[in-house]
Amino acid sequence: MKRFLENPDATYEYKTKVFCIISDQRVFRSKSPQIFTRVIGRAGLKGAYVPFMVEPDNLGKALECLRVLNIAGANITAPFKEAVLPYLDILSEGANIIGAVNTIVCKGDQLKGYNTNAIGIMDALNEVAFDVAGKRALVIGTGGAARAVIFILNWLRAESVTVAGRNEKKTGCLAEHFGCRPMSLQALVDAPLDQEIVVNATSVSGSDECGELSDIAACIHGDECRLVFDLNYGRRNNIWLTLADRWGVRFMDGLSTLAYQARRTFLLWTGQELPQEEFLKALEE
Repeated sequence: MKRFLENPDATYEYKTKVFCIISDQRVFRSKSPQIFTRVIGRAGLKGAYVPFMVEPDNLGKALECLRVLNIAGANITAPFKEAVLPYLDILSEGANIIGAVNTIVCKGDQLKGYNTNAIGIMDALNEVAFDVAGKRALVIGTGGAARAVIFILNWLRAESVTVAGRNEKKTGCLAEHFGCRPMSLQALVDAPLDQEIVVNATSVSGSDECGELSDIAACIHGDECRLVFDLNYGRRNNIWLTLADRWGVRFMDGLSTLAYQARRTFLLWTGQELPQEEFLKALEE
């Protein structure tokens, strides 16, 4: 791949490349098509990036179609970051440890899964100069995004990580896998939190999306908190922003994380390492 990019006259299997993002109906509110379409053009590559809405029962067929249609790479987002694992040929070391995939590189008949979510979260935290080391963290959610968050918080030497979820069994298994403490969602309203960073890794941010979680967020008390981090973006009446305002602490959403992880994904797909500003500029436009 690198040789092809350095030599435009080199023979390569597919000179025009198609990339995609796979999700359920939420795929149509993703900003990934906006980012990658503009960055692909600026990089001088011939290619396209398209959203594919897939029903859960058809996920295996969709992954097989990546091979059949010679798709060059795919993004995987909620709710399929964990569900895609059985359909992949190989996992990167990070994706294997995290247990979730958001990027697939297609090379011939082989599908290799990567996780650029975790490093994107780290880059976003570095951008706002928030040092996780030695701090207590609370992660809300138990899906693929939560796995990436917990992994990178441990990597950055958080003092402790607590994971809160609706499903007690899944929360317990996730906590055991990463060596953190499990907590029920309802327990969040029973006593003041002592965590210094709260991360929403669920797909819910709007007050109209889940009444239960919205009610819980409205009752959480966290005098020690210094940062509320919502991995979602572009939501109206954001319950996590309201929470941060009530506590008088910094809030950040997932837009910068999206741009940082997109840069890492683009490098995996094309071999081109572009400046981060190109991805942020694509979002701003």
